[in-house]
Amino acid sequence: MVATLAACGDASSPVPAPAKTEAPPAPQVTPAATPAPPPQPTLARQDLVEAAAQAASSYAGGEPVSADDPLVGRPYSVRIPFGCTGPTPPGGQKAGVGHWQWSADGKTIQLGMQPADWKGSALIGEAGASDTWEAIEGFWIPRPWLLSNGCPAVKTDPLRNPDATSPQTLGLAAVFKAGGSRIGRRDGRAYRFTVRPERGTPLARPAEGYRLLLEGRVEAFPSNRAIECRASGPDQRPVCIVAARLDHVAFETPDGSVLAEWRTD
Repeated sequence: MVATLAACGDASSPVPAPAKTEAPPAPQVTPAATPAPPPQPTLARQDLVEAAAQAASSYAGGEPVSADDPLVGRPYSVRIPFGCTGPTPPGGQKAGVGHWQWSADGKTIQLGMQPADWKGSALIGEAGASDTWEAIEGFWIPRPWLLSNGCPAVKTDPLRNPDATSPQTLGLAAVFKAGGSRIGRRDGRAYRFTVRPERGTPLARPAEGYRLLLEGRVEAFPSNRAIECRASGPDQRPVCIVAARLDHVAFETPDGSVLAEWRTD
C-alpha cells in the first residue's frame, strides 16, 4: 500500500492552471472617406446673362436680394464676339469693347481691347466698393439679349441710323483689392495682337469677327452679391456689373483657335 501511494505522488502538490487564451483583437473600423464635393460647373455667357437679367429685375422691382449669392466663387468662361459687322472705323474704338481694324497697307489685321476704368463710376460708388478695390477694369458684354457666343444673324440695314444702337447694360469688372497683387492689372494698357497672313496668302475679311475670351472666378461686392445694378430712372434698363477675378484673357477665331493669350496664374 505504501509503495502504491509513493508512485502516485503527493496528493497535496499544486495542479497547473490551464493556459489563458487571449481574446482576438477587435477589428479595426476604418471610417468611410467623405466624398469630395463635385466641382462647381463653369459659368458660361448664358449663365451670366440670365443671372444679370434676374438681378436687374430685382433691382428695378425693389425686391430684397439674399446676401448668400451662389455665384460667388464660381469659375466662369465667357466668349464675347466682336467685330461682327466689320472693322471699327478710325477713332471709333470704345473702352471695354473689342475691335479690329485693317493695317494701313491692308495686309494685316490689328485686334484691340482697351479695358474701361470703372473705379469712379456711380455704380461702384453706390455699391460701396471704392475703398475695397484699388482698381476696377471693365469689359462690356454686348447684346445681352443674345445667349449664344456667336455673332447675331440679323443683318445690318444700310438705311439705319448708325447712332441707333442700344447702350451697354451688362459688364464684367475685373477687380483688384487695395494692397493686393498687381499681376494681371493693365493700368491703362490695351490687349493687342496683329493677325498676319500665312504663306503669303492675303488675309480675308473675317465674316464672323473674332472672340474675346475671359476666364476666372466670380467675386463679391461688399454686399456679398456677385452682381450689382443701377439705373437713373424707372424707364431705363438697369446696367448690371459682375464682379470677377480675371485669370485668363485671349483673342480667338470663331472656331476657337487661340491667336494670343494673357495669363495671371
